[in-house]
Amino acid sequence: MEFKDIATVSGKPGLYKILKPSRSGVILESLDDKKGKMVVGAAQRVSLLSEISIYTLTEEGATSLKEVLIKIEKEFEGDTGLEGADKDEYQAFMKHILPEFDADRVYASDVKKLISWYHILRKECPEVLEEKPEGDEAKDDESEKDKS
Repeated sequence: MEFKDIATVSGKPGLYKILKPSRSGVILESLDDKKGKMVVGAAQRVSLLSEISIYTLTEEGATSLKEVLIKIEKEFEGDTGLEGADKDEYQAFMKHILPEFDADRVYASDVKKLISWYHILRKECPEVLEEKPEGDEAKDDESEKDKS
């Protein structure tokens, strides 16, 4: 599984694996123990993890969610220590992981959601948190095209 195969649905907790498009929307399967399936219509906002980024104060203005999650995995290996944390602890955690993040636009609730997603990914599809050399991603893209 890759980041482009995982989505979040506005107003719904958790992460979802994209199964396939349907006439009325897209069919998703929850990335939890229940593995519940649902059809999400055009009225609901579905965001792919590969398209989500975090605001920064750099020239680019943002860093991809994938980069941040891989950095968290590399440094913490599953133990973030943020269960029951307060707003200041979430902000300090984010400052540690991504020193150039924009504290005015990235709220503690966003960091809490980021940590929640990290734990879901680590449990359900840890392979997406592995850092791949740049060349390997291009090879993966090529092998996907070959399968088509």
